[in-house]
Amino acid sequence: MDALVLKTRIPDSILPFPEATWDRVKFIFWRTISPFFIQGQGFLLWIGAIKHGGRQPFKIGRLKTGKTVDEFLKYLERTGFGNHFIAWEDDGQIASVRKLDGFEGQYHLRIFRDGEIRAHYEFTPEAHPVWHLKEVGMEPRRDEFVNAVGDWVALGE
Repeated sequence: MDALVLKTRIPDSILPFPEATWDRVKFIFWRTISPFFIQGQGFLLWIGAIKHGGRQPFKIGRLKTGKTVDEFLKYLERTGFGNHFIAWEDDGQIASVRKLDGFEGQYHLRIFRDGEIRAHYEFTPEAHPVWHLKEVGMEPRRDEFVNAVGDWVALGE
């Protein structure tokens, strides 16, 4: 599985426009800074102002033998997942996708070069940036992810 290669890029997830006034302010703020966010995050990591490494918890399993990352991503896209462009990049990660649960919540799934799949439910960074960064409310929701990945993942491997 070490030779997993990502060729497909699925579209970015589209955050729904929220109802509450303060959430609308946050929505507009993120729409404004998103084009620059990744470069800024990379710069802050490079100068050591922020640190990130390893892999987040909540392993689901591994991509099944004979399945490709590209086919899996296309499947995930058909089920409502989109590229999660503002997420941390964990060690060995080749894809990060999320399925939005309104403005405030998201199902976040990562695929790694070695075929490992990890996933968790959390607040969106757009709705609650500090809580998101501090991993407040992050939970495994394993059963929901197992249903979401269908026959693509060998569980617990």
